[in-house]
Amino acid sequence: MDSSEWDARYAASTELVWTAEPNRFVVEAAADLPPGDALDLAAGEGRNAVWLAGRGWRVTAVDFSPVAVERGRELAARRGVPVEWRVADVTADAPEPGRYDLVLVAYLHLPPAARATVLAGARDALRPGGTVVVVGHDRANLEGGVGGPREPAILLTPQEVTAGLDGLRVRRAETARRPVTVDGDTVDALDTVVVATRPA
Repeated sequence: MDSSEWDARYAASTELVWTAEPNRFVVEAAADLPPGDALDLAAGEGRNAVWLAGRGWRVTAVDFSPVAVERGRELAARRGVPVEWRVADVTADAPEPGRYDLVLVAYLHLPPAARATVLAGARDALRPGGTVVVVGHDRANLEGGVGGPREPAILLTPQEVTAGLDGLRVRRAETARRPVTVDGDTVDALDTVVVATRPA
């Protein structure tokens, strides 16, 4: 979907499209990291950015949907945390190299060439010792999980993500189960989770 379609999706409800709570895999990866400068690419309504800011990170959150960014600003204001918000297309606006201690790419599903561009930018944006966290619907979710996009080409695999982060030290790369509630039942979605660091 383009930015206008995402604007329409976000604007269709007065409630957050996604939960205000951070993604569980982001929490697992970042909870023990010392706060520094963080970049949340395709931040949506800002749930992860706001959580990081609440833990003392200096966060820049980027999304191409102005409606999502405004929702993020509102969430940050309610939580009383500072976040720098930017409206930009992460496939075309590369982050500053060597600037961040943490770069987050959560549930950004793109065709392979665009995904490679974003991953390369995320990798290059890390300072020595910095960490990148990539989370998204795994291709195995089509047959073995629930929810998420149904287009195989935009779904992730741990192997494809790590290939896009060459030069980094991979700390975690797996297809992980994420319990979700559907019609009162708990079922699993399958997510790619990759955590990698730039050597110090």
